[in-house]
Amino acid sequence: MRVLLTSFALASHYNCLVPLGWALAAAGHEVRVASQPSLTDAITASGLTAVPVGTDPELAEVREQPGAAMGPPQVHEDRDEPVTWEQALDFDTIIAPLLLAATNNTAMVDELVGFARRWQPDLVIWEPFTLAGAIAAEACGAVHVRTLWGLDVLGSARRAFLDLRAQQPRAHWEDPVAEWLTLSLARYSRPYTEEVTTGRLTIDTTTPASLRLPVGVPVVGMRTLPYNGRSVMPDWLAEPPGRPRVCFTLGKTGDDFLHDWALSPAELVRAVAELDIEVVATLDAQQRERLGQVPDNVRVVDFVPMNLLMPTCAAVVHHGGAGTFGAALHNGVPQLMIANTWDTPVKAKRLAASGAGVYIAPPKLDAQGFRDAVAKLVHEPGPRAAADRLREEMLTEPTPAELVPRLERLVAENRAGKSGDDPSAVGDPGLAESALR
Repeated sequence: MRVLLTSFALASHYNCLVPLGWALAAAGHEVRVASQPSLTDAITASGLTAVPVGTDPELAEVREQPGAAMGPPQVHEDRDEPVTWEQALDFDTIIAPLLLAATNNTAMVDELVGFARRWQPDLVIWEPFTLAGAIAAEACGAVHVRTLWGLDVLGSARRAFLDLRAQQPRAHWEDPVAEWLTLSLARYSRPYTEEVTTGRLTIDTTTPASLRLPVGVPVVGMRTLPYNGRSVMPDWLAEPPGRPRVCFTLGKTGDDFLHDWALSPAELVRAVAELDIEVVATLDAQQRERLGQVPDNVRVVDFVPMNLLMPTCAAVVHHGGAGTFGAALHNGVPQLMIANTWDTPVKAKRLAASGAGVYIAPPKLDAQGFRDAVAKLVHEPGPRAAADRLREEMLTEPTPAELVPRLERLVAENRAGKSGDDPSAVGDPGLAESALR
């Protein structure tokens, strides 16, 4: 079959699709990856075939719009009280133009639909922000599947929105997300359905079942196989650490979220360096300069692949990025998450509740509390045991290769429905349910 993977131009989102793309290609299927031009190098570096479409999202301009300066809106699960209708409507009103329309700009959607109609994929797989993939699948008649790289906060928000809207007078049934999708689909003479927002099936690539949000859509897990792009193993990483190793990283996007940190990354590295541990810190040039003289037990690097570093670590400190979170889960490493945006505070709280980590809100950072939290993760047995339990849970999920037959069945059932063998089955969620078995 022909499979089209889609992600907007952000490598950290695309990387979670790569192992499944490899598995599909290894099973003999034709695989293409469509994204905006700036992701082309990351796609080809992963060994898959890139299809550049449209223009890159102008996210810098989006961030300058009123209300966007402090990043994405607060997700519902990060609130202390149940979400209200006004909050649910505000959330959708913000994400429709500032997130969905910005990352799925008109040029990108038009060219993606054009390619899909020419190439005729049987299956389209899209990451949660790239609804252009769902639009293209609807436009060319392909079955489509959503693939998560974090908690399903968008799916949860959609369910809350629809539940709360049903309680409002019909005169106030605004729906910004559906309105944007309806207008987008109308350009290709296709109607809007709720399946456009969730896909026929959802694949969770990083979160074990016990940490997932209850969203009420068909979900199948996939074992995390960390992928970080081009990787070169440094010589020092081949030597076992002489004392417990702690990774401190903000990933490639973490520096965007430092606006409310009470202490800088350099200050945190200096604080934790007082412990009898080895610290591997990924710091940029400015953060490195603020560190001053590097303590003897601190190794500062620009980048190190998490899939290579994490197996050697006793703990990891990070901002909640999907790649680091998944690599830590995969290797049973306790995590200290300094999280402040999108799903990361919720993910951190759920991880802390499992016993496998610690959550510190950035404004509450202080040197002593941070140092004590790292020491707990490194030296106490409880966090490692809880992290091992999550790792074992992840290992029960199918590998990407084991998931391929399920996707093949989903496509076959979709074809059967479209062929008229069972007309009532077209769009039937039962097809997705059967694909899980």
